[in-house]
Amino acid sequence: MKYKRQSAPLGATDPLDGLLLVDKPAGPTSHDIVDEIRRHFRLEKVGHGGTLDPMATGLLIILLGRGTKLSNYIMGADKVYEGLMHLGVSTDTEDLDGEVVAESDCGGVTRESVESQMAGLVGDQMQTPPMVSAVKQNGVPLYKLARKGKTVEREPRLIHVYEFKMLDFALPRVSFRLRCTKGTYVRTLCADIGRALGCGAYLEQLRRTQSGTMTVDQATGYQEILGMDAEQLAKRVVPIHQLLIDRMKT
Repeated sequence: MKYKRQSAPLGATDPLDGLLLVDKPAGPTSHDIVDEIRRHFRLEKVGHGGTLDPMATGLLIILLGRGTKLSNYIMGADKVYEGLMHLGVSTDTEDLDGEVVAESDCGGVTRESVESQMAGLVGDQMQTPPMVSAVKQNGVPLYKLARKGKTVEREPRLIHVYEFKMLDFALPRVSFRLRCTKGTYVRTLCADIGRALGCGAYLEQLRRTQSGTMTVDQATGYQEILGMDAEQLAKRVVPIHQLLIDRMKT
């Protein structure tokens, strides 16, 4: 049965208007999750507030009903990630899902040299989106062109890295924490470090832990959500009025 929106007084909102914080598992795309939630709860308007690659996990903000109108505000928030960089190997997608294109010995790489490269990436920089990305050119996502073996010119975009901190160093892997602006491709940062070190690198794991003021600790597991009914789901929705109050505080 399709979810019926409740009639409400002027100025009030439906219980399913707002944001749903999902702890995304590895595997499905962000659009897969949007489509499944739309079908499962028979909702008309569902979107998301910032793409996560299929291999990535963590905070995925789902926009429900009138919450879809907040897309630009949600997508524009700064992000925090924790990840795992694998040195000595390069892939064609710069992450775990790609084909290996080069391998090199990384045994001589030191903790200090990696930390130096991370520190050098803090601040403003122009970043060129990878070909395997959701960025569109003439209305076509780049990843669809990449699947056809095409490579096209991409416009570099201004990003800002607030923090790029090493958490652990155990060759060939380096774990890290990154705080950055929207639109930052973490896998490209890892690939850049690998090139600078002369051994290559790819992003092996990525987890988004925060977007704006919202954290993954507040999120609900994807499979748990699919086991709910609409009434249970409504209890997990962050209402629009709460978002407006939070925005006024920042």
